[in-house]
Amino acid sequence: MNGNNIIVYWNGTAIAAVKSNSIKAKADTIETASPTNGEWKTHITGRKEWQLSVSYLILSDSGVRDLLKTGNTYTIKMKGRNSADSAGVTGTATLTNCDITATRGNLVTGSFQFVGNGPLQ
Repeated sequence: MNGNNIIVYWNGTAIAAVKSNSIKAKADTIETASPTNGEWKTHITGRKEWQLSVSYLILSDSGVRDLLKTGNTYTIKMKGRNSADSAGVTGTATLTNCDITATRGNLVTGSFQFVGNGPLQ
């Protein structure tokens, strides 16, 4: 699953494909008491969450306006480009962080960090 397989949508329109990515899913645990073993902790599954970090190339000077996109909610689709429509996962996420790295003599790159709103399906 490389960055080529993640598409970001805004209001139903594909607006970006990413260069590289990091996907994280997490489940909380809730400590419980065991009636049969008081010395050892036991746990049950709690709530889940997911996050996505992506990096991309900024293609024009107007790319700095990406900084204004924080706080917006996007639809994220992750699947192989040649996979059937039912393959992969989709979810909505809020853009919480935008970083831009601009160094003279190098390509200008950016990164977005998204926090999932609800489940990946």
